[in-house]
Amino acid sequence: MADKNIVVIMGGRSSEHDVSLVSAATVIENIDTDKYNIVMVGITKDGQWKLVDSLDRVKDGSWVKSHISAYISPDTDKRELLLVRDGKVDTIDIDVVFPVLHGMNGEDGTLQGLLELAHIPYVGCGVLASACSMDKFYTKVIVDSIGIRQAKFVGVRRSEIGDMDAIVRRVEAEIPYPVFVKPSKAGSSQGVSKASDREELVAALELAAQHDTKILVEETIVGRELECAVLGGTDVQASGVGEVLAADEFYSYEAKYNNAESKTVVGPVLPEGKEEEIRENAKAIFKALDGYGLSRVDFFLTKDTNEVVFNEINTLPGFTAISMYPMLWEAKGLDKKILIQKLIDLAMVRYDG
Repeated sequence: MADKNIVVIMGGRSSEHDVSLVSAATVIENIDTDKYNIVMVGITKDGQWKLVDSLDRVKDGSWVKSHISAYISPDTDKRELLLVRDGKVDTIDIDVVFPVLHGMNGEDGTLQGLLELAHIPYVGCGVLASACSMDKFYTKVIVDSIGIRQAKFVGVRRSEIGDMDAIVRRVEAEIPYPVFVKPSKAGSSQGVSKASDREELVAALELAAQHDTKILVEETIVGRELECAVLGGTDVQASGVGEVLAADEFYSYEAKYNNAESKTVVGPVLPEGKEEEIRENAKAIFKALDGYGLSRVDFFLTKDTNEVVFNEINTLPGFTAISMYPMLWEAKGLDKKILIQKLIDLAMVRYDG
């Protein structure tokens, strides 16, 4: 029997809830059970924390009917998972947590803050990196400070939507059409749309405002969509580069998860020097945001000039069958089992350090 308990947390109150469950299944299947007893905790779409008793229940969705509530105690001396059923409380010691939560209320520093309070080791970026990277507007502010090229942008707050004419004038003064409109903190391309004129811009802003209180309007970059995986703590490593071949006009949520024509390619042919430029930029951005553990950093390579342009960073990238992060490391000789063990080891190094 393993002598350490790892708690895998999945689901969550996020538009990426379902993707999280698929990623979590992959992670769970690749944790070394000779070293760790796996304790699964699912967070329902309305925020209830449940003990999950089998991987099959993760895959078929029946875990949401669990009658055992599971909570992490914020008490620094405890490091416990509290299990509540019929008014009775049991506890399980926690050695490390692997959060497999994408998007808001999990990837944004909120869960990381709870784990910091409880002084529990956990996989992935800390509070600052998670919060700043989740918020695309503040990511851009930080990346501007290190001089890496990115799309021009305008920030809009939901509270400004009442004066739509003023917003439209501001955007049009800064960025030419077409533009991309994104919720600042939504993930998996939820609420993202492209606007080619004023009417479409208004509709795109209204859609994005349904997903977030802050909205990002960006210059359209025409070119190839490229991704790079980073791994490490003080010593950060970058993988090779992968390319996204979206079936739709852009890599929307629908294109990413529901269109079989969308493809990802590991090791695409790039102009000389561009792969290394992307790798170095990925590491620099990860460090500037105070990243730790893992992230996937996304770029464009412009069509006419082959200029590398930063797009966004994801601090808890997917581990699904089509997810680029594990595929990029597998191409470097790190299979999922080795990769996941490295991430757990990094969590313990940060805690012990």
